[in-house]
Amino acid sequence: MAEETRRLLRRHLDVGEEGSDGTVLVDVPYPDAAVVTALLDVAAECFGERGSVEETRQAALETLLQLAGFDEESQLNGPGG
Repeated sequence: MAEETRRLLRRHLDVGEEGSDGTVLVDVPYPDAAVVTALLDVAAECFGERGSVEETRQAALETLLQLAGFDEESQLNGPGG
């Protein structure tokens, strides 16, 4: 899940779109948006998050991004990552 989320986000990420606080806005259009939403819903169930739908998806996204890691230390950046 983490790898697919990372792949979809990278596909739609515009370089230089980072805010001063490090926040990055990624506009994921349909049909990829439907896939990302489904991934977040499944991840939220796996991670046991509770709350509103948006809070649950946000928590799942944060966890998936930590797992996927856009940094050089990510486990997914190894051979073939």
